[in-house]
Parts: sequence; C-alpha cells; structure tokens
Amino acid sequence: MEKEEAKKDMAEEETKDQAEEAAQDDGAEEAAQNEGADGEDAGAEGEAGAKAEEQPEPMTAEEFQKRLDEAKAAVLDIRMRSQAELENFKKRLEREHSEHLKYASEKVMKDLVPTLDNLELAITYGSKSEACEDMMKGIVMTQKLLLEACGRHGLSAVGKEGEPFDPALHEAVMTEDRADLEPGTVSRVMQSGYQLEGRILRPAKVVVNKP
Repeated sequence: MEKEEAKKDMAEEETKDQAEEAAQDDGAEEAAQNEGADGEDAGAEGEAGAKAEEQPEPMTAEEFQKRLDEAKAAVLDIRMRSQAELENFKKRLEREHSEHLKYASEKVMKDLVPTLDNLELAITYGSKSEACEDMMKGIVMTQKLLLEACGRHGLSAVGKEGEPFDPALHEAVMTEDRADLEPGTVSRVMQSGYQLEGRILRPAKVVVNKP
C-alpha cells in the first residue's frame, strides 16, 4: 500500500511540474507575441508620423497667385530679352551688309589710284609745254570724267593747297615758309590722296607751311 501511494504521489508531482512548465512556456510565448505586436504598432505610428511631417502644408490662394505672377514675370523677362537680342542681331547683320556694300569697290578703287596719279603727273608736266596744249585738254577731260565716275562710287581726292594740315589726311614730306598762307597749312600738294566713303585709301603727300 505504502509503495502504491508513493508511486501515486510521484506521478502527481510529475504531472504538476509538467503543468507548471507548460504554463511558463505559454506565458513566455504570449509575452513575445505581445512585444512583437507593440513593436509593429510603434513602427506603424513612426511611419505615419514621418509621412505626416513630409507632406507640405497646402498653399493659400494668395501664395499661389504670388508664385504664378512671379513665374509670368520671369517668362515675360526672358521673352523681352530674347526679342532684344534678336533685334540687335538683325541690326548688326544689316550694318555689316551695308558696310560690305559701301566698301565693296575698295579694291577696284585702289587699283585705279595709280592711273589717276599718272594723269595728274601728265597734266602737271605737260601743261608747261605749249606743244602739248591740245593734248593736255584731252588728258584733263579724261581725268575729270574718271574722277566723276569714281566719285559716283564714293571715291574723292584728298589734299588741297591752303587747308589746315591734318595727320589723318596728309603725310608731310617737307616744310617751307610762305607768307601768303597761314602757318600749319598745306602749301603744296606733291601727290593727291584718296578716300572712299570717308575711309582713307592713301593720305596726300604735302608740303606744310612752317608754323
């Protein structure tokens, strides 16, 4: 009897221990589940808070209108600048085209200058001979017609006796003293100069009256 009771008591104790262990395991598992649920809730709350912070505040009607006006002003400024640049570009092209046409005959006129020089020399030295008087009339007329033709293309002679000496137009080769002229003026023209539309092709070689 005593042995049977002892076995019965031992079985009851083992059953009790197993029940306690099972209860402990269930409690640990429940605690772990609760902890995981709490962590998920906290993470969800953190993400929701971050999203709420990232979302910008809605603009008011006044702010929207202000930004719209600023954008319109910026676009208008860019458009006006572009138009101004285009107009300047057109003007520059027109000016360059005009300059090109204005001085297109420059090379031809430079080639004609030696011919004008020879006619001038022929008149200067041929007029001293009475035998060449009739021929000189033809040469003078030829020179006149040639100068008129060149003048229609913008060429004009530079250098006249009695005009003030100008380094931009004249090249002084010597000086002399003439009482009938003002000091610092051209007393003689040794070789005529020429200019095309105001641009000097060759300065006139002159003698300057002493100042």
